[in-house]
Amino acid sequence: MVPPSRAIWVPPHVTHEVVAVEDAFLRTLYITESTVPAGLDAPRVVEVSNLLREVIAALDTPGLSPARERLLGALALDELTRSEPLPLSVPMPNEKRLRALCEAVIADPTPGESLEQWAASVGASTRTIARLFRQELGVSFSQWRQQAILARAIPLLSQGRPLSHVAQELGYQSQSAFSAMFRRAFGESPRAFIERGSEHRLENGESADDADQDEISLEQTLPTGADPIAPGADRR
Repeated sequence: MVPPSRAIWVPPHVTHEVVAVEDAFLRTLYITESTVPAGLDAPRVVEVSNLLREVIAALDTPGLSPARERLLGALALDELTRSEPLPLSVPMPNEKRLRALCEAVIADPTPGESLEQWAASVGASTRTIARLFRQELGVSFSQWRQQAILARAIPLLSQGRPLSHVAQELGYQSQSAFSAMFRRAFGESPRAFIERGSEHRLENGESADDADQDEISLEQTLPTGADPIAPGADRR
């Protein structure tokens, strides 16, 4: 799940697909496997800085010379390594009881049921489920459920749903409680998070209607031997 005006990095040899749930502008940047910087070995959703945004746009310029493409490509890679990852991934376990629990929570991530209740629903003890969360996912149940809530919240907010309605739908008793959780995760309010994405699109010359659509930047690798940087764009 990629919020407006953010990007997803997909490292080499990772099977993946892109699904647009509404009209979206997708810009794809392909990078030769041998040039991928160290530390980018796992998929992640990242912030796109103003500099990286402009570099990606410049790489999509027709008639770009090979020398300029190499310079811009090196700058894009350097900026990508500095991009802050966003806590939006919702990892899934392999253990069948824990996976069944996680799938049920994703279907309804509202914080209504306790870990004890969820554990009982899959025929396991609370201690066993807590241990499996740490063992397989590296986080506690409450931390994982917060990620599931955020993953549900971002698309709703991006569609222009009122903040109070989103908070209520996700089980929060007040808008302020939901906003406080969101701010702890992202360092800014839900409204600021979404508006910042819209501002980026408007600055890039898109219309107000376009600003209401999700823009997805996808970083993806190609096998060695491909062009170092190969941009592309598509309307979905």
